[in-house]
Amino acid sequence: MSPSNPDALAVTRPVLRVLIVLNLLLGLLILGLLIATLVAEASVMKALGVGPTDGTALIWGMRLIMVLWICARPLTHTILTRLLEIVETVRAGDPFVVENAVRLRRIAWTVLGLELLHLAVGAVIAGMSTAGHTHDMKWSFSVTRWLAVLLAFVLARVFEQGTRMREDLAGTV
Repeated sequence: MSPSNPDALAVTRPVLRVLIVLNLLLGLLILGLLIATLVAEASVMKALGVGPTDGTALIWGMRLIMVLWICARPLTHTILTRLLEIVETVRAGDPFVVENAVRLRRIAWTVLGLELLHLAVGAVIAGMSTAGHTHDMKWSFSVTRWLAVLLAFVLARVFEQGTRMREDLAGTV
């Protein structure tokens, strides 16, 4: 069974591999920034545009957002590696396997986890604003991302059902 668009499939593997490395680097950079804010708070916050009069709520809020971003790195890694595993089964010509249904379900739960982290970031940003100080951080709710969570769960079920139907068909032939 040959893929319908081999060029897209050929590009997907290296792109996912690069994204996996970039995700790891991003996590290390954010961790480094978090550590720097603890070791050299005044100079790092000044470089980030936070002055001494901005208050500790803003500084701790920024640190908490960094922690949430660091927590998102393993979740993102899970999504990227599961997608890479699915791409490998597509390359092999056999995507409708039980493992892909499991992978898609795990991706769905992981995207849900990322969305919950995103809500937590929004709560932190809202809590950082005080009557005397506002900040330039923006946060928005997106229905599209929540629909992506539902779509991933539906696709997992489709793969599960497709695998079962294929096995039933193979058993009747």
